Amino acid sequence: MASNDPPAHLSRLNEALSIPGAVCVEMGRGGLPRIAITGPLAEAEIYLHGGYVTHFQPRGQDPVLFLSGKSHFDAAKAIRGGIPVIFPWFGPKTGDPAAAQHGFARTQAWEPVRSRQEPDGTLIIGLRLRSGPDTRGHFPCDFELVYTIRVGTALGLALEVRNTSTTPFTFEEALHTYLRVADVRKIEIEGLAGRSFIDKVDGMKRKTQDPGAIRITGETDRVYLDTPGTIVVTDPGMNRRICVQKQGSASTVLWNPWVDKARAMSDFGDDEWPGMVCVETANAAENAITLAAGASHVMQARIAAHLG
Repeated sequence: MASNDPPAHLSRLNEALSIPGAVCVEMGRGGLPRIAITGPLAEAEIYLHGGYVTHFQPRGQDPVLFLSGKSHFDAAKAIRGGIPVIFPWFGPKTGDPAAAQHGFARTQAWEPVRSRQEPDGTLIIGLRLRSGPDTRGHFPCDFELVYTIRVGTALGLALEVRNTSTTPFTFEEALHTYLRVADVRKIEIEGLAGRSFIDKVDGMKRKTQDPGAIRITGETDRVYLDTPGTIVVTDPGMNRRICVQKQGSASTVLWNPWVDKARAMSDFGDDEWPGMVCVETANAAENAITLAAGASHVMQARIAAHLG
């Protein structure tokens, strides 16, 4: 007779992380373990595969993050949506065509290290990823990533990169946030006017953003440089504004695949592209970070949805 008891590894994880009525570790899609958070202020889901936050929904609101219905949930593949953690390079790795797009952090198994609840009901989860044989083949440096996720009225994310090597290293990083919107063609994005950007859709040309709010009118893939300020997405269809506040981040990435690219991706629904836009907190291109041996760097994002 089959047992109804949870697998032993889930039991061990729950012994370390569980907060009765608020935090538990369960089997998620594809048999991947996930942390389910049901707090007084919001609910969320975090997959240990890649450290993905795949769901965040403040009480009384719609979900803030987009997750493709076609996404793979496979330990060897990235999840399409939520918030992938990009490290230690952004996009293809220069001089290493065999290396995975956007680095390896989003397909590694992260280790949960702590959970706690603050007096106001905010729930905090800590994850960790360390260098090892699987990472050194393409990034021969020792490191430790410490990822702190705060689930409250807003979603707080802090990614700390520690150089545990004996020599400096340079890296790129991003919190590749997929925001859920009613119709990407009707939103406005503020906070990037007048800034320089790399247009990846137009042959990596360097351009300057026009004044005023940005409207998405076609395939968009841009890396905005020297943009440490807050980004605001106004979504009339959902009657809300999503504010992305940043610290320790000098780059901002905007992405929407539009029609043709969406159809070309096996893990993205053909008709899903109007319902999302990526506003990524990043350090990329000439904003890459160089860390001395023993040093650390923290990049933070606070994602808050405001109704009306």
